[in-house]
Amino acid sequence: MACYSTQAWCPTGWGCTAPSLGGPVPHSAPVPQPEPAPPFLHGGRQQAHVPAHGHPPAARVSQEAAAGKPAAGKPLSRMSRRASLSDIGFGKLETYVKLGKLGEGTYATVFKGRSKLTENLVALKEIRLEHEEGAPCTAIREVSLLKNLKHANIVTLHDIIHTDRSLTLVFEYLDSDLKQYLDSCGNLMSMYNVKIFMFQLLRGLAYCHKRKILHRDLKPQNLLINDKGELKLADFGLARAKSVPTKTYSNEVVTLWYRPPDVLLGSTEYSTPIDMWGVGCILFEMATGRPLFPGSTVKEELHLIFRLMGTPTEETWPGIAANEEFRSYLFPQYRAQPLINHVPRLDTEGMDLLSSLLLYDTRERISAEASLRYPYFKSLGEHIHSLPDTASVFTLREVQLQKDPGHRGSVFQQAARGKNRRQSIF
Repeated sequence: MACYSTQAWCPTGWGCTAPSLGGPVPHSAPVPQPEPAPPFLHGGRQQAHVPAHGHPPAARVSQEAAAGKPAAGKPLSRMSRRASLSDIGFGKLETYVKLGKLGEGTYATVFKGRSKLTENLVALKEIRLEHEEGAPCTAIREVSLLKNLKHANIVTLHDIIHTDRSLTLVFEYLDSDLKQYLDSCGNLMSMYNVKIFMFQLLRGLAYCHKRKILHRDLKPQNLLINDKGELKLADFGLARAKSVPTKTYSNEVVTLWYRPPDVLLGSTEYSTPIDMWGVGCILFEMATGRPLFPGSTVKEELHLIFRLMGTPTEETWPGIAANEEFRSYLFPQYRAQPLINHVPRLDTEGMDLLSSLLLYDTRERISAEASLRYPYFKSLGEHIHSLPDTASVFTLREVQLQKDPGHRGSVFQQAARGKNRRQSIF
């Protein structure tokens, strides 16, 4: 997990480093050191004598009852579960049981786990700490941003565990991601489902943008989906709060296929429109089942964009003629092709939205908030616009996923069997 910014700025002010920064920067832990776990968590508790019949002595039962502890074999009451927080509790590694590895990246390993407190499934993102370098910038950004984002369409950060060797982020567990969902339905989604997923993506993004947070790495693998069809933005490792005292960011952000042309051409002064181009690419991919601009290099990516959208001119992209990188490529003068020829399943309102997202001029590219009010979403009803931030769109009876035409079985069962289930949360 690399920190691409040479500024090494972190939203909370915590010092952070990455290999590219050329050396350590003073670093203070983003979370307090956990208190030592109670002795029994380390196997040090003495075992009370239990008679041969297998029942604890009556005196011990009465003591436990007085302490609010349930008798053996009975479920914890709400009061007892709350009391058990002092024994296990948040911020303690012993609170979570690892059930299996989901994948591994440069800096982090992600495990499927279960909370002993709630019995709910969780995703444990274990980030290795190097004493010489401290926590990676991306991890610190993710923690500092996510702890303040409370929204139904943004993955929830439940807990943070800091030890000498690792920083573990405990997320809610979601069964799949959009890439896997597309694979499971043979890349042929119901167009109504495309609309529901698109609305949820824009809803979560509008919440971020309203708080001056750019995601900067939108792609299907970073859009997690649970078995209810709820879509949530994840992997805020490259995210930035754009209220920093400089306009310069790294242009090495956003996976190549979803990277806007202004960033591809070296722009480092950008705002929320950086995310909106990626939203357009994702809309196209859901509607067609194939990526829009699958380039393998920056030059090829630009070539694919210009061949479909037309080589930019001063009229379509003011100031482009002065861009040295653009001039150095010597691209042919392509004429724009009608997008409808490439997305025949998208209706007129959907085409209008797609065209508004894929604009060269960042000042003209539609915002997430404005997109939500687009006629394309009218069929979802008016109530969807007045939902509380933390309410799912599926609390509305009129919003229901349909069966996808290419459906080949449960995406969630397939995801559980996959060897390398998810790369998104690295």
